[in-house]
Amino acid sequence: MIPRRATPEDLPATLALIRAAFAFMEGRIDPPSSMYRLTADDLATSEVWVMGSPPVACIVLTPKADALYLGKLAVASTERGKGHARALIDLAERRARELDLLTLELQTRIELVENQQTFEAMGFTELARTAHEGYDRPTSITYRRPL
Repeated sequence: MIPRRATPEDLPATLALIRAAFAFMEGRIDPPSSMYRLTADDLATSEVWVMGSPPVACIVLTPKADALYLGKLAVASTERGKGHARALIDLAERRARELDLLTLELQTRIELVENQQTFEAMGFTELARTAHEGYDRPTSITYRRPL
């Protein structure tokens, strides 16, 4: 399966994919995921890439001043272990180069040790630990990977 730019018709199914893929976090992370506030309209204003029709994997890319931010990387539970996340990260690397950005950046929650291990295995290194507003302890880890 090859990543493709999401169409407006893909966005409701993409939002459903994100919600299903992130559901395991409920009760594990504090504060709750921002995906609860995410809408298809929000996705329509973003650079969203998907795999499959309907989408079985997705990623949201956001250029920053010094890095391409990778958000809402999601893979359907039935599709895990098939290399979709790696294909989307590879796509993000190509997009970053096209945008003259030399670094990929993403965040994961402190509680999600399995995500941390996955991103570290893909060459990301921890940059910082940050706290969501109102929290006096780190709640997220920012990772970076130079290209």
